[in-house]
Amino acid sequence: MAPMEVELSEILDGIGPRLRELRRDRGLTLEALADRTGISVSTLSRLESGRRRPTLDLLIPLARIHRVALDQLVAAPVTGDPRVHLKPRSRGRGSVLVPLTQYPGRVQVFKQVLAHREPKLVTHRGYEWLYVLAGELRLILGERESTLRPGEVAEFDTTEPHWFGPAGTDAVEILHMFGPHGDQAVVRTGP
Repeated sequence: MAPMEVELSEILDGIGPRLRELRRDRGLTLEALADRTGISVSTLSRLESGRRRPTLDLLIPLARIHRVALDQLVAAPVTGDPRVHLKPRSRGRGSVLVPLTQYPGRVQVFKQVLAHREPKLVTHRGYEWLYVLAGELRLILGERESTLRPGEVAEFDTTEPHWFGPAGTDAVEILHMFGPHGDQAVVRTGP
């Protein structure tokens, strides 16, 4: 086989296990994924086991449901360009979210610029860390309220009702890490 054919074969062989891992990370059965995508259980099973060759019409709905970029499913070959091409997402009314990592099922890191908005407490499974880069961050955790300034960090279990945003009318810029329930920061000191 020519080198390019070998590389193509390796890329295609890696898609099935990656699809299976994404589905399991999200706690989905083949049946649940079939309901969401309209792709039959047998086709999904054959894709994951490598018995069905992946095509764009199968991968696009799977990427959309798993909320990952298509190149995460395909593991596109390295181009030699070391730059990371970040894609900011507008969150409305002046807020911007920039994903810095894309590790489904693991800790995710975002840079966020949060514009003024009214507090609305939420709960969900997971664990969050917030690091203030610029401005002041208002954090409400249940009945407690704090103001964090640049360089300050907060971490909390997201099953507790919470909300965070600018402490005043100016935007606040933060690094936001979100991980699966039970993840906690590990601090190591010394060599």
